Order: sequence, then C-alpha cells, then structure tokens
Amino acid sequence: MREKTGNTVKLILLMVIMGSFAGVVVWGFLKLVALCSGCIWNMLPEKTGIFYMPVVFCTAGGLIVGILHKRFGDYPEELEKVMKKIEKDKHYDYHPMFVMLLCAFIPLVCGASVGPEAGLTGIIAALCYWVGDNVSFAKQNTALFSEIGEAVTLSQLFRSPLFGIMAVEEEKRETVLGMSKGNKVLLYSVSTISAFFAAWLLGTLFGAAMEGFPAFSEVYMEKRDFLFLLVYIPAGLILYLLFELCEKLTLTLGQRMPAIIRETVCGAVIGFAGVVLPLAMFSGEDQMKDLMETFVSYSPIFLLGICLVKLFMTTLSINLGMKGGHFFPLIFSCACMGFAMTLFFFPEDPVKHATFAAAAVNGTVLGAQLKKPFATALLLLLCFPPRMLFIIFFCAAVGKSVAGLCSKKSERPGGTG
Repeated sequence: MREKTGNTVKLILLMVIMGSFAGVVVWGFLKLVALCSGCIWNMLPEKTGIFYMPVVFCTAGGLIVGILHKRFGDYPEELEKVMKKIEKDKHYDYHPMFVMLLCAFIPLVCGASVGPEAGLTGIIAALCYWVGDNVSFAKQNTALFSEIGEAVTLSQLFRSPLFGIMAVEEEKRETVLGMSKGNKVLLYSVSTISAFFAAWLLGTLFGAAMEGFPAFSEVYMEKRDFLFLLVYIPAGLILYLLFELCEKLTLTLGQRMPAIIRETVCGAVIGFAGVVLPLAMFSGEDQMKDLMETFVSYSPIFLLGICLVKLFMTTLSINLGMKGGHFFPLIFSCACMGFAMTLFFFPEDPVKHATFAAAAVNGTVLGAQLKKPFATALLLLLCFPPRMLFIIFFCAAVGKSVAGLCSKKSERPGGTG
C-alpha cells in the first residue's frame, strides 16, 4: 500500500511538471509566432515600402517548408494521425523535433490560413515520448502522458479545459494501462491546472502570447432568432459540404504536385492573397476582432465571398503543405456567413442578431465536421456566451446527424463516395 501510494504521488508530481512544461512550450511557441509576425507584417513593409513583399516572403517560406518536407517528411502531423501512430507503434518519433517546430512555425508566420493546434499537439506528443525514453519512472506511462499532453495543449489553445479531454478521448470506453477513468481525470485535471498556471504566470511577467480569439460579449434571443434556425442550420450544412468539397479538390491537387513545388506554389498563393485580400490570411483571430466591429460596413455578398475564400485558403494551405489546424479559420469563416445573413435578413439592426446567427452556423458546421455535439459546444464557448450552449449543441447535433446520413449514403453501392 505504501509503495502504491508513493508511486501515485510520483505520478501526480510528474504530471504537474509535464503540465507546466506543456504550458511553457505552448506559450513560448505562440509568443515567438506573434513577435515574428509583427516584425514581418508590420515593420518590414513600412521599412521597404514594397507592397508585394508578402508574395516574396510567403513564396520563400513555402520553398523552405517544401525542402524540409522533401528531406524529413510531411510535418506537422494532425492530431488524428499522431494518435493512430501511437496506437500502432506504441511510440512517436521525437528525433525530427526541430523540423516539427519549423514546419509548424513557418506557415503561421507566413500567414497561412491555419491555426497552431495541429503542430503543437504533435510537438507535445514527441516531447512526452522523449521524457518516457529518458526518465525511467515515466517509461511505463508514456502513452498516458502523450494522451494527456495533447489534451492539455488543446485545452490551453482553446481556453476550454473540458474540450481537450473530449477531443483526445474519442469517446473511448477502455482504461489506459489499467488506470480507472477517475484517476485519469485526476491526472488530466492536475496537468491542465499546471499548464494554465504556467501560461498565466508567463503572460503576467512578459505579456500574453497572443491576443486570443475574440469573444462575443452578449447575445439577444428573440422568437424570430429561433425561427431563423430553419435558415441558419441549412446554410451551415451547405457550408460544411463546400468545406468537404474544397478538402477533396485541394487534396487531389496536392497529391498530383511534387514536394517543394507544391509548398512553393502554396506560399505564393498565400502571399498574393495577402496583397489582394488580407482577411483571407492567418488563423482568423485578429481579423475576427476587426470584423466584429466593422461587418456592418460591408455588403452581405462581400462577407459571403470572404467566407468561401477562407474555406478554400484553409484547405489549400493544409493540403499543399503549409499545414496547421483548421478550427480557428473555420470559426472565422462561419462567423462571416452569420454576419452576411444578419445583414440580409435584419438590415434594420444586424448587430443585435449577429451573435446568434454566427453561433448557429458555427455549431452546425463544426458539429458536422467534428461529429461530437458536446465537444463542439465546449469549443465554441471560446467565443460565444454560455447562454448559447444549448443552441450550439442543438445545431451541432443536427449537423452531425445530417453529415452522418450523407456519409452513409455516399458509402452505399452506386453512391458518390
């Protein structure tokens, strides 16, 4: 009993250390991205006076990423792929750590329409396996550390402690290494608290790593808002189908282009978008803040165009090598759709109805994409008021159901899948 208690204490202490370390890594990575992006996109154009500088810089960034992919492999890897490798190999290779960091860092600094979650989850998983291979006590619990490390990373990025564990768990029923669910939740909670505290401490001392995704401060719910769910949900489903179509088209395009050329072309397209349509760049955090304040000055057609271009740019960035996560850009794109619809249907007072519309469209699209209504609702609490939780959950559940039906239909003989 004494030995078991001692091992439990050691495990908890190790999870505190690893959680804190994950918090430091995430904060440090995002801080570096923010500093470099500020220098490149604000200071460099002012110094040079060259308006097409984004095209030059992004093309060079794509070339570097292409060379790294050609030489070392297709990094960073998405969470799903990381988890499958760990499940299959019972290990995750951490030797190309520097390459992982560069391949996750360059697209973000170059303005690719991606978020940081894909790169950071793979980096944290690799660090966990490095600890497991170099710390004797940790070796037998490496799989657990990796799983919890990825969940903590997602929780910190999306400021939602419950979302991380739900996204990584994949609704699994089995225990890990004979560990009960209760003990696993305890370790996850300890790690998450440690990570959030480490990031908070660093933010207090040196400033926030990034401003974060802006949040809607309030929401108005009238009878006609609920009635317009009959419009918002179908619009979200159409947007989801367009996202899937863009995913297939850009994936096919990326597979037909050789490495280096693929990434270089992608970088050039991103740079050209930066000159012509800056709203289509980056993950959407800063752009979302501006759009929330100024969307009434745009036409619904323009906002719809931004929505569609953003969808395409996100899938293009990911499938042509400037890889990253899709959550932040997708939230931005769905919000554009919501804003466009409120300008069209509520021209007398669009601001009052914008939050509800944006939340409904987001809930539908992400519910269809994630296939997890509750996790979707928790994720979207990042930027929508808690009062919207049930509405988002309902839209996500409908999105999941319809997407599931479409998927089953396409898998039947004679279907399109």
